[in-house]
Amino acid sequence: MKIHPFLAAVPLLFLASCENAGPKTAVLWTDRPEFAIYAEYFNAAQARYKVEVRYHTAPAADLAAARDYPDIVAGSWLKSAATRTLFKPLDYLLQDGALEAEAFYPRLLALGRIEDRQYLFPVSFNLPALVFSRNTSPQLSNLFVIGLEEIKTLGKAYNTETRGSYSRMGFCFSPSWNDEFLFVAATLFDTSFQEGEGTLAAWDAPALERTVGYIRDWITEANTGIAAEDDFAFKYFYEPPQKLVLSGRILFTCMESSEFFTLPQEQRAGLDFRWIAGEERIPLAEETVYYGICKNGKAPKAADAFTEWFFQTDTLFQLLDAGRRYRFNETVFGIAGGLSALHTVTEQVFPQFYPGLLGHIPPEGFLYPPNILPRNWPAIKERVILPYLHKRIRAAEEGGDGPLPLEQQIAEWVHLNRNVQGVVNR
Repeated sequence: MKIHPFLAAVPLLFLASCENAGPKTAVLWTDRPEFAIYAEYFNAAQARYKVEVRYHTAPAADLAAARDYPDIVAGSWLKSAATRTLFKPLDYLLQDGALEAEAFYPRLLALGRIEDRQYLFPVSFNLPALVFSRNTSPQLSNLFVIGLEEIKTLGKAYNTETRGSYSRMGFCFSPSWNDEFLFVAATLFDTSFQEGEGTLAAWDAPALERTVGYIRDWITEANTGIAAEDDFAFKYFYEPPQKLVLSGRILFTCMESSEFFTLPQEQRAGLDFRWIAGEERIPLAEETVYYGICKNGKAPKAADAFTEWFFQTDTLFQLLDAGRRYRFNETVFGIAGGLSALHTVTEQVFPQFYPGLLGHIPPEGFLYPPNILPRNWPAIKERVILPYLHKRIRAAEEGGDGPLPLEQQIAEWVHLNRNVQGVVNR
């Protein structure tokens, strides 16, 4: 079990094990270290129940193989076939008024439903942001979102060629740039990656081909070709993209909301952003955090008490305030690393702690959650899908036969990495 670097800033609860944990102590597994702080606040707020937090790099995978179950799990990939049957329905918390379904973003809450019963509650989510200098803001057509065509048009107009090579570039697809944008584009083209049979992933193959064709045309039309992009990146990408934006070397960069809001304040002061969207939908990052109570847990009342306490606007305000006071928000964004799944918290509370969100709160109807994905999805995406997308868009210009079919690559990778639990080194 890998120890997260955040543990260095977290007191005893995160490291201690409670050997005599009785029915009044709920055990919580998570890959979000912030829950150790949340548990401390809960334990201090009342004396009846306790929560003990145990860090797991891949809680969904560990849960699928567990013999001794925790009471609560908070993390990503909890709805995969391997784990979803281990949770109990939580409708009783909504029916008795302890929690209100209307408080959650409806599409996020719906993703936690299985056969019309609520098994998981959403905790937090992140969105893809296109980041640029504040001086660029007046050129954009929308205050909230930006689409692929507008990024391409503005990026092409920004390009500056000097003596046969680019000295400024709006946006490109060199390996030094950002492969995550390729995946966002594929999502907007309805490639619809999702859980397939067993540990495999499934997708819409024609949509994937449309994505590859669109990006190839973008490269040729806006940036001359792959060679010009690689030359530009080789010359100038010795600094982080946000610094290249601030210096005017590039027009745009892409990052998730959690990354943007943990940039140093002196950098964010000169930056602005729009959510990347298509057809009135913003694709949520796949690492959306969900929360479930195990049906075989040993302390159900303590688990219920923590759940009822945690999913309250006042509680989340206090936790955000603690993050500001103790400066946790300099390294961890928001609640469990993202925007809150409670819409009143994201819309009304977050701007008090993150003024950069004023005027940028995503419209509720635009939020487009990911599909159910296999528990080893992070590794499949990092090791197979992103390299495949990159090779495909470069194959026509660089020559050769191109990569093997994606379904063959995934099947071979899964066969050779059966013990990989979905963890990648970032």
